Amino acid sequence: MRWVPSFLPAIVAVAGALGCDDCYGPQEDVVLSRNVRRMQPEALSAVTFPRAPLEWGQINFLHTTDTHGWLEGHLKEQNYGADWGDFASFSRLMKRKARSLGVDLLLVDTGDLHDGAGLSDATSPNGNVSNIIFENIDYDLLTIGNHELYVSEIAYETFYQFSTVYGDRYLTSNVEIINPATKQFEYIGSRYRYFTTHFGLRIMAFGVLFNFTGNSNVSRVTKTADLVKQQWFRDAVNYTKPIDLFVVIGHNPIRPSEATSTFGLLYKTIREMRPDIPIQAFGGHTHVRDFYVYDDKTTGLESGRYCETLGWLSMSGIKSPTFRGKQLPNGVPNPTRKAVPTRTGTPTGSVPTSTPTSPSGLVYSRRYLDWNRLTFTYHTAAWDFDSQSGLRVTSEITEERESLKLSTLFGCAPTTYCQYCQPFGAPGNIYTLMEIALATVVVNESRKDVPRLILVNIGSIRFDLPKGPFTLDDAYIVSPFEDAFQFIPDVPYNIARQVLGILNAGPFQKRELSQGFGFSSLAFQDSCLDPPITYSHPTGKAYTGGRLLRRQSEQVFPGYTTIDDFGTDGDDTPHAKIPNFAQPNDVQANASFPGDGSDPTSVDLVFLDFIASYILSALNSVGGTYAIGDVSYYLPKNFTTNSYLPAYAKVAWQKNMPNCPVGIGIGS
Repeated sequence: MRWVPSFLPAIVAVAGALGCDDCYGPQEDVVLSRNVRRMQPEALSAVTFPRAPLEWGQINFLHTTDTHGWLEGHLKEQNYGADWGDFASFSRLMKRKARSLGVDLLLVDTGDLHDGAGLSDATSPNGNVSNIIFENIDYDLLTIGNHELYVSEIAYETFYQFSTVYGDRYLTSNVEIINPATKQFEYIGSRYRYFTTHFGLRIMAFGVLFNFTGNSNVSRVTKTADLVKQQWFRDAVNYTKPIDLFVVIGHNPIRPSEATSTFGLLYKTIREMRPDIPIQAFGGHTHVRDFYVYDDKTTGLESGRYCETLGWLSMSGIKSPTFRGKQLPNGVPNPTRKAVPTRTGTPTGSVPTSTPTSPSGLVYSRRYLDWNRLTFTYHTAAWDFDSQSGLRVTSEITEERESLKLSTLFGCAPTTYCQYCQPFGAPGNIYTLMEIALATVVVNESRKDVPRLILVNIGSIRFDLPKGPFTLDDAYIVSPFEDAFQFIPDVPYNIARQVLGILNAGPFQKRELSQGFGFSSLAFQDSCLDPPITYSHPTGKAYTGGRLLRRQSEQVFPGYTTIDDFGTDGDDTPHAKIPNFAQPNDVQANASFPGDGSDPTSVDLVFLDFIASYILSALNSVGGTYAIGDVSYYLPKNFTTNSYLPAYAKVAWQKNMPNCPVGIGIGS
């Protein structure tokens, strides 16, 4: 258990007032097939190899973002089955490989460490276990995400614990917190980091969160427009020591056309002040694979979400008198592509008023690696892939999952239910499943015979549900929020029936901070706010003394098919495209309606507590005269949106228990 300051409640009040590694394998020719396991016991093995070795440049980067607690990997998706221990071994070997090639490799993370899987969310506070596991990676640069700031207790854990693990490598250029000792705001991490790489490149780095306003009142986020005017920032850009490369990281969409992105302004400001120094950006938050070209010396990479993607970027051509490594390392492919801006989808004003004044000799490569051991072993080609530290991390994850009872089985999901790969109404659509489950288990026994309409916002679902065991972990993954069910009794049906259409014609309903973000222990464990974001959801072991003969799977499975500013060749593993269908804002379940098919005269109108104001507004727009005093709880407050799917599984998904058949992932 991590230490949390005992004076936290007091400071919240103040804020209110203020505003031998495992070796296996023969010493002769080997056929490398799919079985390269360590991972978690339940995890599936990938079967499709990457398309080609990585291109290594003068400086290289591995990038993670939006891991959201998925450190055990995706246990029921073969594309993404590696765990954090596998990544620990991989990153260690890649660092070693970089040294042997005479080039630099930096590890970067851009925030949002929890709220999304049981390993992070089944503890109090969230991240109490997962953060410690996360810290096994020796990152060079990290920054904060919005999910570290919703809850004061978590913000202080980040300040007192997580940031101290990484020291000046943890960058929060525009995020501060009240220090309980001084009652003054201090930066949670460092404002910037100036450092020299192993082979002599001189780097200035910043870490900038998008203009987030949903933080608790113990922290504050400076808007980027104000940040770039602050003297310390301008002094850092015009640093007294030489700079070979700016690295700007942020929990911040990399493409300036995204509504929440502030990278355009950051780029514009730095480029106007330092017109010829390369800038490399790493973003996050929108959960997509993306690569954006700002100018011929500036690019940005965003590397997906949920331990599905590991981003790779390499570049060569940086001119530096202190660099003593190799521009183009021998024996490996090298980057060859110039950065040419496309400006497709770029809003007016997001491009700089000044451009580089000298020709660029920079060349780049980028790749999006699937998060699995087949990928990791292929790119390291190391016969002793598993490090002692990696094996220890894998074991720790297994032990913590057992301790948290995350494999507790509620039922066997008979098929895969996805958010976007099936049209609404199709059997494999998770929102169609919602309607069936809600009608089945959201029942007030004292009013079970009263016809009811149950309205739920689709934002209560955060991820797909693959075929196979439906466990406690899946409950956190699929529907982690704690929205309770309220109702208005006896609403005339001719009015109530219009509400769904009004909601779906209007804006997406957003959760207010005052209503609580809703991530905590699940109500059913013992007894039985993010805004909508963009999804691009799936749009080798070598042995010394012998040759490596890889058995290449020719089968291509559904997964990411990325298009970015460098084209369509970014995905490291080839995939079949997963369809992406539009979905409604809200869904509605009907229950206890007349058996003869007629319409009821009136209904109990049931809905989630956080959309109560939207319900009242919709009702009153079609002749109702309802107020908040007419609203009460339909079920006990501890039966929430993360309760009904486990309850439904216990009723409807008992076939094949406990040996549930497992699918191969989303879109298959």
